[in-house]
Amino acid sequence: MGSGESTGASTDGDAGSMPCAEAGAKDAGASAPARPRTAVVAALMLTMGLVALDGAIVSTAVPQIVGDLGGFAVFSWIFSGYILAATVTLPVYGKLSDTYGRKPVLLLGISLFLLGSLLCAAAWNMAALIAFRILQGLGGGALQGTVQTLAADLYPLGERPRIQARMSAVWAGSALAGPALGGLIASYTDWRWIFLLNLPLAAAALWIITRHLAEPTRPPGRRGPVDWAGALGVFACGGLLLFALVQGGVAWPWLSAPSLGLLGASAAFGALVVRIERRAPEPILPGWVWRRRTIAAVNLAMAGLGLLMVAPMVFMPTYAQTVLGLGPTSAGLVTSAMTLSWPISAALAQHVYRRIGFRNTAATGVALAAAILFSFTLLPYPAPVWQPVLIMLLLGGALGLFQLPLIVGVQSTVGWAERGTTTASVLFCRNVGQSIGAALLGAVANATLADRLADAPMPGLPEHLDGVSEALAAPGLLPEAAADYLRRAVAAAGDHIFLGATVAAAASALVLLLMAPRKFPVLPEQRGE
Repeated sequence: MGSGESTGASTDGDAGSMPCAEAGAKDAGASAPARPRTAVVAALMLTMGLVALDGAIVSTAVPQIVGDLGGFAVFSWIFSGYILAATVTLPVYGKLSDTYGRKPVLLLGISLFLLGSLLCAAAWNMAALIAFRILQGLGGGALQGTVQTLAADLYPLGERPRIQARMSAVWAGSALAGPALGGLIASYTDWRWIFLLNLPLAAAALWIITRHLAEPTRPPGRRGPVDWAGALGVFACGGLLLFALVQGGVAWPWLSAPSLGLLGASAAFGALVVRIERRAPEPILPGWVWRRRTIAAVNLAMAGLGLLMVAPMVFMPTYAQTVLGLGPTSAGLVTSAMTLSWPISAALAQHVYRRIGFRNTAATGVALAAAILFSFTLLPYPAPVWQPVLIMLLLGGALGLFQLPLIVGVQSTVGWAERGTTTASVLFCRNVGQSIGAALLGAVANATLADRLADAPMPGLPEHLDGVSEALAAPGLLPEAAADYLRRAVAAAGDHIFLGATVAAAASALVLLLMAPRKFPVLPEQRGE
């Protein structure tokens, strides 16, 4: 595992010169499986749907969960605990899938997700529910990376955009159906059915994968000792970092002892991980992930994607309800406009990168995303509803053009024995970028609102940020002038958030143009698949 690009890679190979050939060619370190059966592809989509649908459904039932179990002060950890567990285990599962194969890791992930869902449905208080959601997240981390890796294993390069577009469509469908389904379950049944719904779906995926998935035959002698010390170090370093980002500015100030202590401990564990990984025969986080230009550039660009996604996914619903005056359902539809255009753009992206290459296609997509994000700051107050909807539609199209070429391209620069680690590193960086984005852009929004409240020209407004959410939930209790001023303050915070997302998109474009090679070093055996 040297510091250069993959051995045998063609430095000028790119998608434009890669015809779609029949499956069955040899990959690096493994013989490729036969063309995947429909049942296996359906199981992969079902597995991805479990992860995608889960968060969308659970978010709609929070009031019912809190009403039954209590724990309002910590309910956000229903989501944060899951995300933290899924993110920090991604590198571990990626390496394990390269060592022992995708199938056992995927079966383990589905089993943990199924067990976590069952225990969540039986939770007796908020602490138990959070603990079981963390267990569910341990399974979700295995599902996220392994499904994406298997999609690359099973499909030849020319056909990978099709399966990736299907995965994007699964996420889009889940974003649309999740809130409605969760609302129906919460309204007409017990919230516990939200988790029980996962059981038959997970069981079906488990049975299909066990029965129908046949992995490639690997040569003997490839397995080394598992780097458990590195795995624990990665878990501790990532867990402390994400915990600091989630709680900083919420449970305690950013410059307080808890934040500084957690960040310092994370840095210390990071230094320890570097030392451990340099000595490990088969490190969980091998150095080549960052020494190879292509993979490092894609990782940084995907971290930028995670950061900029905070603006449309986290802030847009608040903007739609507060500034535009829409109800929760209508506000969700504004956000979901992005998920409609994303899979369509992803499906068409191959026609672009076959002509101009992976890097240039992704750079074009994220540059367009930067312009679209900036256009939000130019909206009038109050904006007609069709304008933010149009922005979200265009943004989804740009991001589909950005993300898919990077995933397909970077997976094609490595062989079977490195693909799990590579895919996991990309997803890990995206998730960490999203956590950093939530912390940074949340701080920007809070600073803007605090400044506007301090300079308020009329009485009646909340004196502290803690009172803003209550005032926004019942704007009729405020004088009209005060309510309008508060809505304008939220709109100003939105402008600053989208401006920050614009900077993240522009930075991703620069990373690709300055770091990534003009043509990805696609392996010869990948080009000939």
